[in-house]
Amino acid sequence: MKRQYWYIIIAYIIMQLSSILGVPLLRLFGVGGESSTATEAASGYWAVISFTLTLFLILFWLRDDIKERHMRDRAPLAIAWMWAIGGFFLALIAQGIAANIEWRLFGIEMGSENTKRIVDIIRLTPALVIVTSVIGPILEEVIFRKIIFGTLYQKYHFFIAATISSLLFAAVHLEFEHLLLYSAMGFTFAFLYAKTNRIFVPIFAHVAMNTFVVAMQTIFAGYMK
Repeated sequence: MKRQYWYIIIAYIIMQLSSILGVPLLRLFGVGGESSTATEAASGYWAVISFTLTLFLILFWLRDDIKERHMRDRAPLAIAWMWAIGGFFLALIAQGIAANIEWRLFGIEMGSENTKRIVDIIRLTPALVIVTSVIGPILEEVIFRKIIFGTLYQKYHFFIAATISSLLFAAVHLEFEHLLLYSAMGFTFAFLYAKTNRIFVPIFAHVAMNTFVVAMQTIFAGYMK
């Protein structure tokens, strides 16, 4: 694995843990006010800060990869965009199938507590929507598809590489009751990357998926009741 990939993984881990110090620091400076939801608001602001800084760091470390525009075995751009758009619908289908399996076979209720919590924080910190819908998916695709899956795929069969990277992708969401659901989505994004050898394809599908979910639970929530 390239040295800069290790830098990216370490930066991502630090970012995930940084709220332990970051949120109290923001509260110390009065961010979030004095309401009962002050800590949740501060956590939203810290997510925006930490995710944005990490994205800039990762783009810096990936500058050489970004310059390599003419890699072999890449799908033509028009085909890649077809997979990117179609990948959004594949992700929706994979999520629906996995959610139904969890419900019918294991009795796990549909819906994610993690997503509900994030939506609640978005209502307090609207800027967080750019993290959940855009920056977060970009970081996750770089980490779990480009680096982890991509490195494993060079040595092992697709199924092995996709399984390991998807399980790690699921685990980082800390909702182990929905391990199948997150893994199914990870498999879908890994398939899109393997099919096109263009990281923007799973990024686009992931961004579209998250944007759709956030929009349905915020903007259109009132129409669904």
